[in-house]
Amino acid sequence: MTKLELSPLTAVSPVDGRYASHTEALRALCSEYGLIHHRLKIQIEWFLFLSARPDIPELPPLTASQTSLVRGIDSGFDLADAARVKALEASSNHDVKAVEYFFKERLLQSGDKALAESREFVHFACTSEDINNLAYGLIVKAARAEFLLPQQQALLNSLASLAKEQAGQAMLARTHGQAASPTTLGKEVANLVARLQGQLRQLEGAAINGKMNGAVGNYNAHRLAYPKVDWIGLSQAFVASLGLAWNPYTTQIEPHDYLAELFHALARFNTILIDLNRDFWGYISLGYFSQKKAQGEVGSSTMPHKVNPIDFENSEGNLGLANALLNHLAGQLPLSRWQRDLTDTTALRNIGTALAQSAIAYKSTLRGLAKLEVNQQRIAEDLQASWEVLAEPIQTLMRKHGIAEPYEQLKALTQGESLDRQRLEEVIAKLALPPEVTEQLRHLTPASYIGDAQQLVARLLADLAN
Repeated sequence: MTKLELSPLTAVSPVDGRYASHTEALRALCSEYGLIHHRLKIQIEWFLFLSARPDIPELPPLTASQTSLVRGIDSGFDLADAARVKALEASSNHDVKAVEYFFKERLLQSGDKALAESREFVHFACTSEDINNLAYGLIVKAARAEFLLPQQQALLNSLASLAKEQAGQAMLARTHGQAASPTTLGKEVANLVARLQGQLRQLEGAAINGKMNGAVGNYNAHRLAYPKVDWIGLSQAFVASLGLAWNPYTTQIEPHDYLAELFHALARFNTILIDLNRDFWGYISLGYFSQKKAQGEVGSSTMPHKVNPIDFENSEGNLGLANALLNHLAGQLPLSRWQRDLTDTTALRNIGTALAQSAIAYKSTLRGLAKLEVNQQRIAEDLQASWEVLAEPIQTLMRKHGIAEPYEQLKALTQGESLDRQRLEEVIAKLALPPEVTEQLRHLTPASYIGDAQQLVARLLADLAN
């Protein structure tokens, strides 16, 4: 079998292949390199944290130059260093132990005798999951802040602008695919903005937890070695120093409930975006939107006239893949037999894939939105062809003025019919309504029957501004 060098053309996954340019920002976080680097970061921070404790005299306080040297192992970490860790893993067959060995090796090579002699305090009282859970916590925190949230906010900004621009653009609503009471294009976009914003707030506010408490979560080794040290307080302070929320109650692993909450919020955001993609696809099909043509772009290999809504379709497909992973992770990660099994280990390595598939979709939707142009004429034609939707306000005013069985009367006159203005005026004339109400209805059109749609858009935009 032919062996090919890894490149965007030969990558097995489109995340690192066809869509590599959309996901490269995740490589420093969610790749094997990123995981190794973050594990090293935790090992280094724990070593430095313990060295600052006067009640652990066997690890002397580090000087400023020693601290700088140790931190330099983190800041200078590169691909060659990661390759060295992988070589150590090949002999130890343990990925976290390999990081420990690498750190110790660097302390030995530092030329600082005191650091070299202190190297057994690397990974002191730790289980691998003390390192892993905190490393993943930092990865997820950074990916959320630096990668996901900016793209999601860009989506919301684009949609909010569209809602504002089209707040007063009357449009025929469709319930069950049939003509229904008019709305405005801006209000329908605002509905989606409000839904996405709700999930974005949950995603932003989701705590990212961490633990540092040993083999089964009880500080057994810690307490035996230093019985007078407040290890519970120390653990809390260390986790907080990393910018994570401390979880005091764990087995060997942090139970990943926070990841389930975060991934479910992200999956709900994605589900709403699927709904959006399908709606916009439908509006394009109806002709409510036309799409700007890109120079040289081909819509169909055989039908030259076509400009397909491919961006919304691409987004929907990638969101489906993202949610399959996110929902699996949310269901799998909180499960662990007794105090520990390894079912989470492989699953956690796919976080980057789920985030990447989401990001690919967000960029596709943004591209699709940027191509849209509102076809006011087509929207107006649909409204003008659907005067039957005014049966609702007519029967509502009949109720107000005490006319019996208004719904039934209008149903008999309009159900299943497409009415024009003249026919509707004939219907109104047959009703026993006060003259001023009849006159009011004669001036009502599908385009003017939009209720408080514009005010609702304004309210949402004010809420977003606050």
